[in-house]
Amino acid sequence: MKSRDSLLRLKRFQVDEKRRQVSQIEIMLSDFQRNIEDLNEQIRVEQERSGISDPTHYAYPTFAKAAMTRRENLETSMGDLRAQLENAQADLGEAYEELKKIELIEERNERMARQQADKAEQDQIDEAAARLVSTGSS
Repeated sequence: MKSRDSLLRLKRFQVDEKRRQVSQIEIMLSDFQRNIEDLNEQIRVEQERSGISDPTHYAYPTFAKAAMTRRENLETSMGDLRAQLENAQADLGEAYEELKKIELIEERNERMARQQADKAEQDQIDEAAARLVSTGSS
C-alpha cells in the first residue's frame, strides 16, 4: 500500500515539475517578446533621430545596428525556446497520462478492497443469521 502511495506522490510531483517547466519557458518567451518589442521601438526612435532607415546606408546608426543584432539573437533564442516548450508540453502530457493511469488503478484497487470488505461483512452477517436460525430451530 505504501509503495503505491509513494508512486502516486512521485507521479504527482513529476506532473507538477513538468507544469513548472512549461510555465517557466512560457514566461521566458513572454519576456523575450517584450524585449524584442522594446528593441523595435529603440530602433525606430534611433532611425527617426538620425533620419536614416536603411541599415545598409554608410551612416546608419551603430546603436540601431547593435539593437537589430540583439533582436535577431532574441528571435533565434525564441525559436529554440519554442522547441523546448513543445518538448516540455509533450513531457507534461505523458506525465499526466501516467498519473491518470496510476490514479485509475488506485481507484480500482480501493473499489475492490471496499467490495471485499463489504462481502466479508455480509458473510459475517449471513453467518450470524444462520447461527440464530439454527439455534432458534433446535
